[in-house]
Amino acid sequence: MKDFRSDNTAPVSPEILAALAAANGGTATAYGDDDVSQGLQAKFAALFEREVTVHPVATGTAANALSLAAITPPWGVIFAHEHAHIRVDECGAPEFFTGGGRITGLPGSGGKLTPDLLHEAIAACAPHGAHNMQPGSVSLSQSTEAGCVYSADEVHALCEIAHRAGLKVHMDGARIANAVAGTNRSLADLTWRAGVDVLSFGATKNGAMAAEAIVCFDAAVAATLDFRRKRAGHLFSKMRFVSAQLDAYVSDGLWLRNARAANAAAARLGAGIGKIAGAALLVPVQANEVFARLPEATIARLLELGFRFHRWDQAFGPGAVRLVTGFHTAQTDVDSFLHAAAAPR
Repeated sequence: MKDFRSDNTAPVSPEILAALAAANGGTATAYGDDDVSQGLQAKFAALFEREVTVHPVATGTAANALSLAAITPPWGVIFAHEHAHIRVDECGAPEFFTGGGRITGLPGSGGKLTPDLLHEAIAACAPHGAHNMQPGSVSLSQSTEAGCVYSADEVHALCEIAHRAGLKVHMDGARIANAVAGTNRSLADLTWRAGVDVLSFGATKNGAMAAEAIVCFDAAVAATLDFRRKRAGHLFSKMRFVSAQLDAYVSDGLWLRNARAANAAAARLGAGIGKIAGAALLVPVQANEVFARLPEATIARLLELGFRFHRWDQAFGPGAVRLVTGFHTAQTDVDSFLHAAAAPR
């Protein structure tokens, strides 16, 4: 395997394929009234150690945009990191589904927001009252677009600032499993216990075929999501096939096993790159993404040998690359990359 472009390129976990096959037997009530979909509420309550509401959708963009629409008015500003997926890679979906919300990108090392800068941005947002868009919500990515992980204390500090200003907090958890695996803290600790109001719970990057979930910790926020999901076209008639993926994903610890495997591969990759002459890690490896600077000759040789990865010059400058591992990444995959990267130029 020479493909380190993204965990989106990974195959589907065998356990999830088996769950889909099992769900395909016989008939089931449509539009989420099937037994598997209904059972997700209890499964996720156990996972998060409290009652939650779960709305399965098929894509992370839908989960993010609908979550933000539920907590942001049309005249609201969404505060997020300048490199956040919702700002850079979702084609205006959050703005569209909020009916006009605007994402304000804030700087921060490692893809993280900082409490002081968030406080200042909220305070300075609307100096002319109704003439300005108003503070609307805060969105955090976990893990971040730079592969770093917010600690529970960091999430709590940001949520405190948001809540004091009357704002709710969304977490883009496309890689939340990798964050949990990287911190050894629970899902509860990194989300609602720290103050998060609504979570986009990712599964596709970590073994699912096409399944994400909007997990609400605030009943008032959850109340509108049945309608928002239907209006957005994500209330699937055969919802059992989305729900079956999530059911298998959270059952028997699959989500965490997969994430630990991906993180371990990234840690091995990062450690090896750190030993290569002329190479340097750009941020600490805390989840399943590695950002490094490599000599141009090394990049050219790796590409010529068939290794696939993305240049990341726009965020880190010339020579920067992003390497992403998945649950399927084998030790031999990592070692072959490191061997090729370390070969004499």
